[in-house]
Amino acid sequence: MKSTLFSTLLTVTAGVFLTTISCKHSDVSPPPSTAGDLRVSAPFASQTAQFAFDVTKEVVAEEGQANNVFISPLSLHIALGMIMNGANGQTAQEIQKTLKLDAQTLTEANNTYQNLLENLPGVDSKVTLSLANSVWYRNTFSVETSFQDLLKQSFQAEVSAQNFDDAATVGKINNWASQKTNGKIPKVLDRIESSDIMFLMNALYFKGDWTTQFKPEQTIDSPFKLVSGTTTTVRMMRLNTALKHASRSTYTAFELPYGSGNFAMTVLLPAESTTADALINSFNGDEWTQLQQAMTSSMIDIGLPKFTMSYAINLNKTLSTLGMPTAFTDVADFTKINKKGGLTLSFVKQNTFVAVDEQGTEAAAVTTGGISVTSAPVPILCNRPFIFVIHEKASGTILFVGKIADPTKTSNT
Repeated sequence: MKSTLFSTLLTVTAGVFLTTISCKHSDVSPPPSTAGDLRVSAPFASQTAQFAFDVTKEVVAEEGQANNVFISPLSLHIALGMIMNGANGQTAQEIQKTLKLDAQTLTEANNTYQNLLENLPGVDSKVTLSLANSVWYRNTFSVETSFQDLLKQSFQAEVSAQNFDDAATVGKINNWASQKTNGKIPKVLDRIESSDIMFLMNALYFKGDWTTQFKPEQTIDSPFKLVSGTTTTVRMMRLNTALKHASRSTYTAFELPYGSGNFAMTVLLPAESTTADALINSFNGDEWTQLQQAMTSSMIDIGLPKFTMSYAINLNKTLSTLGMPTAFTDVADFTKINKKGGLTLSFVKQNTFVAVDEQGTEAAAVTTGGISVTSAPVPILCNRPFIFVIHEKASGTILFVGKIADPTKTSNT
């Protein structure tokens, strides 16, 4: 029997939350800005942006045109980064290539993860961002000391041995996820299977107020065209102000900054002649970079629907398609976790949450990896399906990507 390296790889989003890296809300006064200490190389930023759109493309295709999507590429990347450090041989090479890190050494990648964890949360004192990682393993299972030490240092992970046969352990893990996401992702595990030996988790939490807020009295009921051709009624927020924006032949984009402007949401509204799915399918990291450079600021009138959504997805199929199928099989090599081997990545799951209103955005994600033993023109009204990206501007780090097909749907389950 093989032990699935990550018995559960969950992502919970409530603001911005990652299983391996968690961002949690805090009432404590914000620390001094760490923007000057944030070090993300241009190759890492561009490659991980491509990873973000590759994952989104696969998930959107899997979910279908009529369904909403909300994932945290950053949380997933960090969780998989922890898993990558436990892998060897072809398994490690596939994970590294899928993460678009094959041109970097493992040490270089780990240094960037560590820098992100230490400095990204403090970039903007007006925005709450927290990242947290944890590793839970069966107390009868031996985990290599070198692997534990690396997770504690590079990923600032809490590592603890637990009695997986005790029903209370599930509650401990779920409580961790809930605490790290300000209660937005209260549960990531239903139970622990007898074959489960380890869970690697990242949690990410984000809460930011718009730099220029929408006025609640200007929010009105408005029609929103669904993929089916019918319409539903949404609460449409309106804003007429100076914003960065750009027009392309297939879409119009505008940027809504948070706080001091270090973080922003970029909304991509497809042209009437195309669809949100076609837009994301043609989008890539290079187009994203070019769009950021092309945006200019001027007065525009925009409409954005209010929405709240909880989302959950198993990413095994997506990650296998993107290039790391071996990790999910019996021939997976996770001997850096335990030299005896016999481990496999049973699943990678992400749970997320997002709420957008007149004041701002709250988002969270928890990504859990489980290892087990085997056996346009003004006004720009978002009145049809659209894409949105929440990102940090200086480093180019993409925290979340979503597609809103129906703003009235609050869950994908």
